[in-house]
Amino acid sequence: MDFLTGYLIPFLVVLTILVFVHELGHYWVARRNGVRVEVFSIGFGPEIFGWTDRAETRWKISWIPLGGYVRFHGDEDAISRPARAGGDGTRDTDPDDGPANDGGTAAPAATGNAIDHSVAFHDKRLGQRAAIVAAGPLANFFFAIFLLAALFVVAGQPYTAPEIGDVRPDSAAAAAGLQPGDRFLEIDGSKIERFEEIQQIVRLHPEEALVAVLSRDGERIEATLRPRMTEVTDRFGTVHRIGLLGVTSNGTTELVHRNPLEATWLAAKETVSLTSMTLTAVGQIIAGSRTAEELGGPIRIAQMSGQMAQTGWISVIYFMALLSINLGLINLFPVPMLDGGHLLFYGIEALRGRPLGQRAQEYGFRIGFALVLSLMLFATWNDLVQLRVVEFVKALMT
Repeated sequence: MDFLTGYLIPFLVVLTILVFVHELGHYWVARRNGVRVEVFSIGFGPEIFGWTDRAETRWKISWIPLGGYVRFHGDEDAISRPARAGGDGTRDTDPDDGPANDGGTAAPAATGNAIDHSVAFHDKRLGQRAAIVAAGPLANFFFAIFLLAALFVVAGQPYTAPEIGDVRPDSAAAAAGLQPGDRFLEIDGSKIERFEEIQQIVRLHPEEALVAVLSRDGERIEATLRPRMTEVTDRFGTVHRIGLLGVTSNGTTELVHRNPLEATWLAAKETVSLTSMTLTAVGQIIAGSRTAEELGGPIRIAQMSGQMAQTGWISVIYFMALLSINLGLINLFPVPMLDGGHLLFYGIEALRGRPLGQRAQEYGFRIGFALVLSLMLFATWNDLVQLRVVEFVKALMT
């Protein structure tokens, strides 16, 4: 498969759409709150092409297509640090104040431009600033709901009845006393409506005790399940440790078409479920019960985008919804430089009654940049290892 058309183009299309949605959330809420948006950029670095609209916003496409940003009036740089004011009320862009924490890819604020405090982001009320910052991640969550709802209306939602068809001998299900014909009602307090939901819960809790409520011959029974840990390798070569019960469904999977209202509700539930699963997996990685090798970076996302594009448009839409959820969730992590870091600073400001000092915010952004860069490098290293690139290079050098 050609790398350009098979991997790179699908990856850039998916990433560009998700970044545009994220930044559009910031832009839309900022404009609703009277903030002037100076730049709306897809990508970082030098501009490829762009245009300026009537509101004096520069819309542009930049050379490095790994993200994007909006820069508000009064910002020093693309991560929305406030511009330092000189004695004449103009921007102070003294280079001795330190570089911007955007990797050197964002254009600095224009030197000497006076700040109009009536439309400056940092002169808005605390609640307005928090709403503008939170709007980006929230836009990604809403976009995921929209994609899934459209999928459930047009293509249908996968549905398999949560009833056991077969129990494998010497399995976790057999040890728990499950029988063919048992129907799942709840697992650890979560209501079960589809067999797919059983799989989602069980996969994330290997060797953990799960209390299940089932229906057997019209009676409610309880069983304690302990899914067996099993290592499986996906199509991309990544080894996952998942839990398995050892049961099969009692029926075939069908695509059930939903009406728009029902589809939206079910898409919202699916988004909450996927968010919860992602947080659980991250927590397991931090705790050490799940290997960090499962973390993927841009190379693996590009590979998966190409594979999904080959599988069909349904897979692409579901994959895009999943990535949109992850993008929104990651940006809410309380790491300076990310949206969650800004919200953390605003929370501290609300408690103190005044914002953190400029130096404290500066150090926070630098630490945040170091953390984000380290995570990106680690994830990219995982990608190279999974794709056997490291082994290939070692073989060439020995």
